Amino acid sequence: MNLSEHIGSFIQEMIRRNYAKNTIDNYVSCLNLFFGKSLKDHPKNINETDIKQFLGQFKEVNTQRNYHSAIKKFYDICLGQKEKFKYIPYARKNERLPIVLSQDEIQRMFDACTNTKHLVILALLYSCGLRVSELINLKWVNIDRSRMIINIIQAKGNKDRQVMLSPQLIPILEKYWKQYRPKEYVLNGQFELQYSTKSVGEVMKQLAAKAGIKKRVYTHLMRHCSFTHLLEQGTDISLIQKLAGHSSPKTTAIYTHISDKLISKIQSPLNNIILKN
Repeated sequence: MNLSEHIGSFIQEMIRRNYAKNTIDNYVSCLNLFFGKSLKDHPKNINETDIKQFLGQFKEVNTQRNYHSAIKKFYDICLGQKEKFKYIPYARKNERLPIVLSQDEIQRMFDACTNTKHLVILALLYSCGLRVSELINLKWVNIDRSRMIINIIQAKGNKDRQVMLSPQLIPILEKYWKQYRPKEYVLNGQFELQYSTKSVGEVMKQLAAKAGIKKRVYTHLMRHCSFTHLLEQGTDISLIQKLAGHSSPKTTAIYTHISDKLISKIQSPLNNIILKN
């Protein structure tokens, strides 16, 4: 069996196990690069040292962990060599907290937005805390006005969930539909049926620049801002976990660490000390 047949078998088994298409595509991309650089006469002959050297070239921890997962899954599924990774631990995650925008900064981005389509993008990301993949895969049939919810279908991990449909979104969406007449997906591309991830990112950068925001603004930051601001408004963190689609409450707990309003309410022990001027 040659490499392409191995990859084909890997894809079929991932499909059978109900992995998300984005995950499969991502893993296959990682494997193609790995085998392109590391392949000897057969994948089985690639040893632990070869794998470690390949992974070590990635300085970004999340990138290295992504490749690690893809290669490990391939050897487990296709070659039955899960033990090859027994002594190859994952690189430790960096515990970096995102720098979120204040509600005032979010307001400035909305104020700076003059394009209806860009307004829909910003409003959906911030209102619903969507991932960019969920945004570009959102279809009109997923928006349920009778129940005031939006159904997020087969999101990360192939999980479905529901998020709230803000009443303020409805007139924005109606105006957008009348102006653009998009088909099937809420966001159509200029030449494709779906809008691209890259285009969404460019919209966020442009709006941040127009609003005079100096912080680094990227698509996923809107998701962090959404849930941080919900927490600051008093929304229970267990509800935020459901809205975010997090499997573990530990993932959602990040928002308790980055909320400036919650942190600023904590009384410093210095407050109990009398200071001499």
